[in-house]
Order: sequence, then C-alpha cells, then structure tokens
Amino acid sequence: MSSSGPDTDTPRGSFWEAVHGRRPPPPATTTLGYDLHSADPVAGEVVASFEATADFTNTVGNVQGGFLAAMLDSTLGSALMCTLGPDEFAPTLELKVSFLRPAPVGRLWGRGRVLHRGSSIAFVEGELTDDDRQVLATASATAKINHRRD
Repeated sequence: MSSSGPDTDTPRGSFWEAVHGRRPPPPATTTLGYDLHSADPVAGEVVASFEATADFTNTVGNVQGGFLAAMLDSTLGSALMCTLGPDEFAPTLELKVSFLRPAPVGRLWGRGRVLHRGSSIAFVEGELTDDDRQVLATASATAKINHRRD
C-alpha cells in the first residue's frame, strides 16, 4: 500500500497516514498486535490480524472479552476510517459484542465492513475468527462522523 505521490485517487486521512508510515499507529493497536492485511476504501472493508498474547488471558486461559471487544472496535473502526477524508474522524458511539466461542492465545483475524455511511452517522459490523475461520465473536457499532475545523 505505498503511494508514489499526490493524486486524487490516493486515499487521504489519518488512517492512511498510519498505513503509509507517515504517522505512528495508535498505541492501542500496537498493544493488540494489530496488522492490517487489506483495506478497501470503496467497499469500506478491512481484514486485520491481532496477536493475542498470554497477557490477555482470563483465569481459564482464554483471551479476556475486553481484549476481544477492543480488537473488534479496532477492526470496525478501521473499516470506517479507510473511507474517511483527511478532515474527518469518527468516534464510536455504541459497540455491541457477542461472544460465541472461547478465544485462544495466538493470531486472531478481524474482518470489518461499513453497512451504511451517511454524512454524520455510520453503521459497521464485523467478526473475529481464529486461524481455522471459526467465528469467535461478532460486533456491530454506530459511529459519529465529525469534521475537523482548523
């Protein structure tokens, strides 16, 4: 995902600045072991992976639900962020997570997509899977699209 120079077809915005290494990634994504594999700004879809470490586990050795929720929030947020312009940002207003199976330590896959994007509100959804593509958790979210004012 490299850019050779300024043109109108090159996506812009804070998400893309981090993707292209022109700004550091958010510390939370670093903690989660986030790795972006694909981002389609036209479709509003992303695929990312996370490295769930033993530090993320609960008393029975599975990844604690709060970490899974954070991974899903990052996945859904990335799906929306890849569609935004350079002057837009979109905090999550509401996030609903359903935990379907215990999540193991190791690589987990996030897939997110924008269901609908208006001028000020967006609806996104996605899921976390293991390497065998078993769905571990799903989420839906609502985000508020804001415009930066200088």
